[in-house]
Amino acid sequence: MYSGGGKRALDAAAAAVLLLILLPLLLLVALAVRAGLGAPVLFRQERAGAGGRPFALLKFRTMRAAAGEDAARLTRLGRLLRALALDELPQLLHILRGEMSLVGPRPLPVAYLALYTPREALRLGVRPGLCGLAQSMGRNAVPWAERLEWDARYAEAPPTLPGDLRILARCLAVLARGEGVAAPGHATMPGLTPDRGAPKAGP
Repeated sequence: MYSGGGKRALDAAAAAVLLLILLPLLLLVALAVRAGLGAPVLFRQERAGAGGRPFALLKFRTMRAAAGEDAARLTRLGRLLRALALDELPQLLHILRGEMSLVGPRPLPVAYLALYTPREALRLGVRPGLCGLAQSMGRNAVPWAERLEWDARYAEAPPTLPGDLRILARCLAVLARGEGVAAPGHATMPGLTPDRGAPKAGP
């Protein structure tokens, strides 16, 4: 059954193949980050996985290690990596290890756990993903309330292979169009707060 071991097996196989194919690109990005930002090359942050279990998420660094607003810390290289989602590629390792899936709600900081409504907490019932239903709707341009609602909708129904493939295709289309790199009026995505606004009506 796809929603059980089948999804996990496909995730592991796809992550292994992608890591092999993309190894030269990963090395190139790592060298570029090392030259532009110095060490460390990778950014680590504690994120909540399935069931709220924490794990140290890996991303390529895109910001200077300094105090201040994201807009001031984000480098030109960092903007490019974020626009192309290349900063997320190290997360293929998490998929290989079983901490993440190719498709699922994006893993969010552990600090957000206390802010979820009971419905929003449904997102914790599945493995977080490299690409999610909310991201397929517009990446970071999707406001928090709407984003968490899409995550809940994905988690409350058993995933299917055709459904996951559609989400992946839509994520790639959004990426190709350069949409939703940042929230409107922000350099990145502002953090989740208790006052998040009302979700838009979905299709």
